[in-house]
Amino acid sequence: MASGARELGPALKLLDLVRPDCIVAELSSTDRNGVIRELVQVLADAGQLDESQVEVVSRSIIARERSRGTTGFGKGVAAPHAKVEGLSRMMAAIGRSSRGVDFASLDGEPVFAVFLIISPDAEPERHLRAMDLVFRHLQQDRFRRFLRQTDKADAIYELLREADERQLAP
Repeated sequence: MASGARELGPALKLLDLVRPDCIVAELSSTDRNGVIRELVQVLADAGQLDESQVEVVSRSIIARERSRGTTGFGKGVAAPHAKVEGLSRMMAAIGRSSRGVDFASLDGEPVFAVFLIISPDAEPERHLRAMDLVFRHLQQDRFRRFLRQTDKADAIYELLREADERQLAP
């Protein structure tokens, strides 16, 4: 860990970001924008995000995908994200698609697991820490494979819990 990173607080965990009711074991949407909207709506349905923010947040993430490049970084995963003005805290939702979704991924392959993160615009360092945490896990073959094969929300949540425990082990 870099020497100033400790100043940002304790180690961030996946379960600090994702609640059990913010996991979709089978996404109904079949395109990138639909998946983003579906996962933002999941955050609202779980009481994490005000319903009045759903469209603004969805548009913000979609605009980021268009202007700054895809968050489908290959290997069947994507991590759409945005910093949102007026948001009170960081939150995330996870969606899985057994069919795969075209996310214009860097490797041209469909995406089967989507990890959506939104953060307050006033916390850019924490947003970067969350993105680093998610990318580190999504780069692991075993984690990606289990995430793709797991078809129940509670099993996905258990996968996140186990990943957090391995991360914190000495």
